[in-house]
Amino acid sequence: MSPFEVVTLGNGDAFTERRFNTSFLLRCDGALLAIDCPDRYRAVLKSASEKSGLALRIEEIDDLILTHLHGDHVNGLEAVGFLKALVLKKRLRLWTTPEVAEEIWERRLVASMGRLWDGTAFQSRRLEDYFDLRVLEWDRPNSIGPFEASLRRTIHHIPTCALCVRAGGRTWGYSCDTAWDPSLIEWLSSADLIDHETNHGPAHTAYKHLAALPQDLRSRMRLVHVPDGFDEDAANISVAAEGTARPV
Repeated sequence: MSPFEVVTLGNGDAFTERRFNTSFLLRCDGALLAIDCPDRYRAVLKSASEKSGLALRIEEIDDLILTHLHGDHVNGLEAVGFLKALVLKKRLRLWTTPEVAEEIWERRLVASMGRLWDGTAFQSRRLEDYFDLRVLEWDRPNSIGPFEASLRRTIHHIPTCALCVRAGGRTWGYSCDTAWDPSLIEWLSSADLIDHETNHGPAHTAYKHLAALPQDLRSRMRLVHVPDGFDEDAANISVAAEGTARPV
């Protein structure tokens, strides 16, 4: 089995001018699992390919976990759905929580994807025409190829899931967007590699809380969803560099 790797596609927040929005691509045993789908997703993959030396192409991504419905995590899904279904003739397997599954079509995608002009008439389209929707369970691990994904609710404006993904005998933990939550830290603490957000506001985690964690935990942690003004040189936890493939 090939080693479990995490490619950081982006490490920025929703307002960034310097970075791509936070998202990841997990690799193990020849399989790929994308985490979230920000704007200009093919450009995101191209940039990460150039930096990492890996060939990362949307044509080879068949599975994607969507953590929540904020735009910096979901805005690229429309273009990816069109490309996969209409050009490549293959639906993306879209994995998400029951809460997101209930709202993603009627409250997010239907306005731009629900009706297409075929050259002579308008044709109605459904979510199932673009995506193979798979609903994740909160209370047990979910198998996605060689990956086993466990979920936990975070403290955020809208329903959002943190992740612990196990593959190749290793575990990657991701806080996703969340207010400071010591119980979430405890849930993530057994992971071999942890990506934790830090940003401003009551629904995000202030860096001071993460900086005060024990060194053993900080040594396994990298920061994501960082604001453009974040002082990386003064931090005692490194930012996960865009376009890097890290072994878990």
